[in-house]
Amino acid sequence: MHWLLLCLILLAFVLIVIEDVVHINKAKSTLFLGTLVWLLAFMFPGHGTDTAAVQAQLNENLLEIATLWLFLMAAMTFVAYLNQQGLITQLVYRALPARIGQRQLMLLMALLALVFSSLADNITASLIMLSLLASLKLKPRSMVKYAALLVFAVNSGGVSLITGDVTTLMIFLAGKVAITDLFLLIPAALIGVLVLLATLMTGGNSEIEIPRFRRPIAGRDKVIAGLFLLTIVSTLLFSVFFSIPPVLSFLFGLAVMFLAYQFLYRDTPSRQSVLEYMRDIEFDTLLFFLGVLLLVGMLKELSVLDHLPQLYQIMPVVAANYVVGLLSALVDNVPLTAAILKSGIDMDLADWMCLTYATGVGGSLLIIGSAAGVIAMSKIEALSFVSYLRYMPRLLLAYSAGYGAVWVMGRTFV
Repeated sequence: MHWLLLCLILLAFVLIVIEDVVHINKAKSTLFLGTLVWLLAFMFPGHGTDTAAVQAQLNENLLEIATLWLFLMAAMTFVAYLNQQGLITQLVYRALPARIGQRQLMLLMALLALVFSSLADNITASLIMLSLLASLKLKPRSMVKYAALLVFAVNSGGVSLITGDVTTLMIFLAGKVAITDLFLLIPAALIGVLVLLATLMTGGNSEIEIPRFRRPIAGRDKVIAGLFLLTIVSTLLFSVFFSIPPVLSFLFGLAVMFLAYQFLYRDTPSRQSVLEYMRDIEFDTLLFFLGVLLLVGMLKELSVLDHLPQLYQIMPVVAANYVVGLLSALVDNVPLTAAILKSGIDMDLADWMCLTYATGVGGSLLIIGSAAGVIAMSKIEALSFVSYLRYMPRLLLAYSAGYGAVWVMGRTFV
């Protein structure tokens, strides 16, 4: 049964890769196989395990999944409103000139993603930046290139703050790094993004015409946008000062948005119900997340990650941390980080900083390796596992450059 479950998990990831060949939506295949492996675990418990133990394992995984689901739902509802009102598109038109070179546009988008994901969480930053990208109406090949850049930049920016990436928070809470130590990851993240930019800026610098459909932004839309920004900031502050889970802060912000919408449109009987904006959420994204996390949860329960600490016995710590980053492109970085923290591996501060960068950015190498990548694959029609895979050598080079920069700064300044 152990090997059957592993084979089913492998099959699920293969179906994601060949989605364009078999024409089976990845959300459907992952959800089917993600639930199937848990059904089989209940029907045929492993040696020394009973259904009560499997139930406890499932409950633990469902709690993690529900937290991510609710957070995504809240953030995507805000973005759905802003998109439908055209506010994000209007901001793009106002921020960009009528014509801009592709290199300048790529640099601007990369820096925006890097900065925004440092201030907010990866999921929120991904939703905003991908909405900006979709509004530009680029050619399919360009869309894939920009999407790869944004996924890497969002993941790179998120590693420097405990609210930006879950694994950064885990390593911080374990007492391995301090807030001030994490600030050293900012220049390293910038170096990695600039290296990737340099590899993507090959060829001509043809200009892109930005469509001009400027119109006044309604005051009510500005209020909702302000509430969205306030929710992001308060999520950061509440997490740092009161250890309030980000999902709770975002759900509270969503509730405030609902009440504000009700008040702002009280004199408009024909207005659309605020709950209707939740229908605009792409539930394919949420179902895909659900299926993938169920699969990864089973992978964790099968003790596949228990052998991870052996890496540190057969190679130097700096090399092992680098490899862990590569593995995070295939396996969720949260159980990877948890396995290392629980193993009691002895590392100095510089090595823990390297691990923080590796687990946060290494998932960018494959489209299914990070939340930003999964969101991008669901929002950008031209983006698939195979089309993203073409950029893996450049992403690997950028990841290596950033990782090397963290190691040098860790050895120099701490």
